[in-house]
Amino acid sequence: MKKSEVNEIRKQFDHDRCTISRICGCYIDGEKSIKTVFTDSFLTLPEEETFKYFEIFKKTLSGTVGKNLLDIDFPRDDSFENSQNDFLIQLKNSELRDDKLNMRLYEEVIKSFNYAGNYLVLLVYMAYDVPGISNDNLTLEDASDEVYKCVLCSICPVELSKAGLSYQPDENKISHRKQDWVVGMPLNGFLFPAFNERSADVNSILYYSKNPKVLQDELIENLLGCEAPLTAELQKDVFTDIIAETLGDDCDYETVRSINEKLGQMVEESKEELRPPTIDVAELKSVLVESGVSGEKIESLDQKCSENQELAKRELHLSNLVNTRSFEVSTPSISIKVDPDSTHLLETKLVDGRKSIVIPITDEVEVNGVPVKI
Repeated sequence: MKKSEVNEIRKQFDHDRCTISRICGCYIDGEKSIKTVFTDSFLTLPEEETFKYFEIFKKTLSGTVGKNLLDIDFPRDDSFENSQNDFLIQLKNSELRDDKLNMRLYEEVIKSFNYAGNYLVLLVYMAYDVPGISNDNLTLEDASDEVYKCVLCSICPVELSKAGLSYQPDENKISHRKQDWVVGMPLNGFLFPAFNERSADVNSILYYSKNPKVLQDELIENLLGCEAPLTAELQKDVFTDIIAETLGDDCDYETVRSINEKLGQMVEESKEELRPPTIDVAELKSVLVESGVSGEKIESLDQKCSENQELAKRELHLSNLVNTRSFEVSTPSISIKVDPDSTHLLETKLVDGRKSIVIPITDEVEVNGVPVKI
């Protein structure tokens, strides 16, 4: 899903636009025991409650696409039939009115969600009448071709509020505040089906993780039946390892700068694509060739991929590999950040017999914000 499509769904979490008809939940304690289960018509809830729920739902669709928000495709092989994908389709089609299907989801979360404390699993069903879009990008509210029906799941921590003092208006005094269990913002969640090209895509799911470094792999694999993707951090590590090992002694500043520049161009050229741009090994090889990497080094990458088929089929999000806002050169004690359009100004030279990074300067130089003369 593009960010604009995510935002379009988020906008429905508002009293004036709300298309949520049903909400269900299951409260689970730290011993993985179900404490209570509930189901309600969402529109009959008190307004002060729905405001709080809207905050949770919006948070479940927040963050950076490719890091916190991940498009995950369901596997398409012999095991695809009667898989978790079929279960989620049934759950969505039931409009959350089938208690057995709801309970199955709760139980599978309990089995797979790795969390030590209490938490709340929230499910909502919504039916959004998708407005048409004119050729000049204007919304046509009265021209709809589809009703997008989906289920949003949010898994929220429930923590005991901190002890403290508070004002008690009935007694008109300051006294000890009673502690209670408070529902926090979601740790993980998903939207099914994905809203790709502004239409329901039952072959894909949008997954949310508050911490992009911890995706809850078991939850993705067991509840959703999908292969857990690499975290943004691991994608960066895989990429840097590939570059360093492939280039070897040829891994110099100019080559890496060129690779970074070409990846940045790919990001800019892909801004209007359906999904955040990715790069596979074949595309990476093309970038290396264009950056002047020798055929011998390219062959070493081919050899590495033939030995590691898992690596060969990986797609990496470009936004996790290259920073289009800043280019950084660092040593153990010094870090230099440069505008990506000015990387050509940095040079590596021998100065007085020492390997140096040379930066041309003008009369406009500041040190900690103070203008200095050079």
